[in-house]
Amino acid sequence: MDKLTNMRAFTKVVSRGSFSEAAREMRLSRSAVSKYVIDLEAELGVQLLNRTTHSVAPTDAGQRYYERCLAILADVEDAELSLSQLQVEARGVLRINAPMSFGTLHIGRAVADFMGRHPALRIDLVLSDQPLDTVQEGFDVTVRLTDAPPPNLIARKIMAAPRVLCASPAYLERAGVPEHPRALRDHLCLNYGHLATGPQWKLTGPDGDHWIQAPWSLCSNNGEVLRDAALAGRGIVLLPTFIVGPYLEDGSLRAVLADYRSPEMSVYALYPPTRYIPFKLRAFIDFLVERLAARRP
Repeated sequence: MDKLTNMRAFTKVVSRGSFSEAAREMRLSRSAVSKYVIDLEAELGVQLLNRTTHSVAPTDAGQRYYERCLAILADVEDAELSLSQLQVEARGVLRINAPMSFGTLHIGRAVADFMGRHPALRIDLVLSDQPLDTVQEGFDVTVRLTDAPPPNLIARKIMAAPRVLCASPAYLERAGVPEHPRALRDHLCLNYGHLATGPQWKLTGPDGDHWIQAPWSLCSNNGEVLRDAALAGRGIVLLPTFIVGPYLEDGSLRAVLADYRSPEMSVYALYPPTRYIPFKLRAFIDFLVERLAARRP
């Protein structure tokens, strides 16, 4: 069997962490996939995988080879699409990773509409707020809310994502409206659990920067949970407007400390560097930008 087939089998095993899962996706027997990888190792004279009874993982050499294989296979796919004049239609499988709240509020509906444009494409969408390795996990694209995109990935900005301090009118009537960031220390705060700064809020205003150790009453790794707690009058929350925007507009939540801003953040599409971007990936990112970039923050 040709080397490209062996490389495809190897990359599937690494991305899925299992010979069985790779075989199921490739619609081959487990023994066939294993043979492709063994043949590849024999040809290269290098052990690419560490195998145990319950797991499989790349060696150091295997990890480097895996990353190169992904780029090579993407180039081959792009060349095949060009030659077969399929650039007007996305095909195959597109693996997407996105954060939970942004995924449920925006990516899910966007994916459904994108599938309508490209019926020959299959989508594998994984929602998770945990930071994942785009290359190691085998994703074509990762959508992330960040103020510092990782330097080892190509980052395309999809939309701005400003964050707002807000609370319900009932809570503010009961606890008072803070007039300065220092006053937050006397309030109940609802804290997002995966911020790089930990339970601290950085706010910048007319008198400079303030780092506030928010005395949280609820800590969660999901923005919608925190929003619902704020709506129920449980405290002050710092969340992106794509989560709380509609509730600020209808008055269910009220912004506080409007003269102070948290660090600017944006939503990015992140993908591994490659000479040729597969059409399915380019089409999806273009679709997200078209759909969301003009959306009011």
